[in-house]
Amino acid sequence: MTVFRKSFDLDTREHEQIVDITERVARVVAESGILAGICSVFAAHATAAVTINENADPNIGVDFLAALGKMVRDHDGWLHDRVDDNAAAHVKSALVGPSETIPIEGGRLALGTWQNVFFCEFDGPRKGRRVVVTVLG
Repeated sequence: MTVFRKSFDLDTREHEQIVDITERVARVVAESGILAGICSVFAAHATAAVTINENADPNIGVDFLAALGKMVRDHDGWLHDRVDDNAAAHVKSALVGPSETIPIEGGRLALGTWQNVFFCEFDGPRKGRRVVVTVLG
C-alpha cells in the first residue's frame, strides 16, 4: 500500500463560512501519483469540519449554515461558553464531522457531478486553518 500525505492551510474571513477546497484536494491527489484508492480529507480543528455537498448553487452553503444555526443556537446556555464562548461551534463541528473519504479512480477524485469538498468554519475568522489530505492506494 502506498500512502501520501500533505496538508495545507487556509484563512477564513467570516464567523461561519463554507470554503470550497476541491481544487486543492485534487492537486494533492494528482501529486500523489496514486491512480486507484481513497482520499481522506481531515480538518485538524475542534471548531471546523469537512463535508461534501452540491457545487453549482452557492445558496446550498447558506442554507447549510442556516439549518445548523436552527439546530444549534449560539449562546443558548451552553456550559462551554463559560470557558471560551464558542460551544455552538464545537457542537456543529461534531455534528458535521472532521473528515470525508472519497474514492480515487484514474488518479482523480471520484466525486459525483454536483459534488465538491467543503471546509466548514464555525468559529472564525481564523488564520492558518489546517486541512490534512491522506491518499491511500
